[in-house]
Amino acid sequence: MANFHEVLFPVDIAFNSEGGPMRRTDIVTLVSGREERNSPWAASRRSYNAGYGVKSMADIEAVIAFFEARRARLYGFRFRDPFDWKSCALGAAPAALDQLIGEGDGATTVFQLIKTYESGGASAVREIKKPQDGSVVIAVEGEALGSGGYSVDSATGLVSLSAPPPEGALVTAGFLFDTPVRFDTDSLRINLAAFRAGDIPSIPLVEVMA
Repeated sequence: MANFHEVLFPVDIAFNSEGGPMRRTDIVTLVSGREERNSPWAASRRSYNAGYGVKSMADIEAVIAFFEARRARLYGFRFRDPFDWKSCALGAAPAALDQLIGEGDGATTVFQLIKTYESGGASAVREIKKPQDGSVVIAVEGEALGSGGYSVDSATGLVSLSAPPPEGALVTAGFLFDTPVRFDTDSLRINLAAFRAGDIPSIPLVEVMA
């Protein structure tokens, strides 16, 4: 990913941020009053305000340093979404059967990490590009692979197996992951008087789509 620093935004600030996924839906109201709805986006895009996580002067100093080192909007970085950073429920530990990432065809050895969101018979698939180092566990047809059986590119989320799974074999994965984001502003406006009075600074972040 171009213009991206593989560095993590301060986790203690991130875990007190607010935000989540957003989508774009175009709605046309017909003469009859009925609607036609269409989404030009193939996937959701996440946005956050990290200002909610700033609780001290030390936090402000950390954010300023991070902002300057990223050259504002120029370089992306990793962000630990407080609501969505595991292949499983937040209260559980990742397991190799958490997410189906592919099916063997006897030749393919590279699979993209994905996370599937399901509700009411519908589902949405999200590609996971920034797994946390050392967190990914893989299984083929329910059998966990040892560390020598696969490798993971933590910058792309691609899993390379040492041998192609047999045709029809299910490849599953468990993992922790970060969201690739950038600052959504070229200026930080922090008023110390307002901050001491309890007003949060605005630190907008937006997901980088690749």
